[in-house]
Amino acid sequence: MSETEAEPRLSTLAHGGGCGCKLAPNVLGEILGETRSAPVPAALLVDAATRDDAAVYKISDDVAVVATTDFFTPIIDDAFDFGRIAATNALSDVYAMGARPIFCLAIVGMPVDKISTRTMNDILAGGRSVAEEAGAPVAGGHSIDAAEPIYGLAALGLVDPRRMLTNAGARAGDVLILGKPLGVGVFSAAFKQNRLDQRGYDAMIASTTRLNRPGVDIAQLDGVHAMTDVTGFGLLGHLGEMCLGAGVSAHIERNSVPMLEGVVALAQAGVKTGASGRNWAAVSHLVAHDGAFAGWERDLLCDPQTSGGLLVACAPSVAPAVLAAFEAQGHEGAAVIGRIEEGAPRVVVE
Repeated sequence: MSETEAEPRLSTLAHGGGCGCKLAPNVLGEILGETRSAPVPAALLVDAATRDDAAVYKISDDVAVVATTDFFTPIIDDAFDFGRIAATNALSDVYAMGARPIFCLAIVGMPVDKISTRTMNDILAGGRSVAEEAGAPVAGGHSIDAAEPIYGLAALGLVDPRRMLTNAGARAGDVLILGKPLGVGVFSAAFKQNRLDQRGYDAMIASTTRLNRPGVDIAQLDGVHAMTDVTGFGLLGHLGEMCLGAGVSAHIERNSVPMLEGVVALAQAGVKTGASGRNWAAVSHLVAHDGAFAGWERDLLCDPQTSGGLLVACAPSVAPAVLAAFEAQGHEGAAVIGRIEEGAPRVVVE
């Protein structure tokens, strides 16, 4: 674009922002269900068949490579912070497997006729700053001219395959711990509607740019059985996948689920994303609840989380150590939100 032209707000250039622009879970399931894969080598420990956070390839008894990719459109207008949020989100899938990131590749799509090269530079600089903070520098990438601004990373990490965590290892008797409060989707919707105050905006940026580094330390704890990160499918969607993978039932105490300050009032006022409805439609058949389950509560439990928190299933005896690992990395909102029980895969909201 010309340097003299007025540049539009980044968030106005996207049909949906952050992880809220992901395909709905049921649509993704239909697509993957039609995919026919060739037999995989024994060294490929985790692939797309498990709907897990990343692929894992075993190199030796002590080392496996974790590989993932994540990218999306802006949820805010600040270019540098958009890059930070996208990079933090992409690295979460490495941490969710218990792995340590080693390097990244940038994924870039920019509408070059609508935004300046200065803005593009700022987006990439924001992502690079987070990758370097994680010890995983951006070593290359690929870019295209796109209709909407798109940015993210392909991230690689290393993990001891004996300490690798997936979303399918939860056991009856485990407690469930959520590492970050919910509400990013509602906040991003409020931002687009000019209904988010500065305090809420600052809280959203702080949450979405906080690396899920505790995953590395949590994976070293005996008694931790499963881990995933809560992103575009919302808490109910990702917890539902955990239940299906492990063949267990989850019970969550809705009053124990941490929420970003101010998000309940916005949700009660009707602020929500379109993705929350799609998420509910995809997971509702797995959810049991009493008649007191309000619509706004459902929206928050299905709220798409951009760069959301880790969800951990662990033995009750190790829960204090898991919470301490979160707190040591600045995740002070981490909380026990429920438990795992025997039974057919479902999520019971109490």
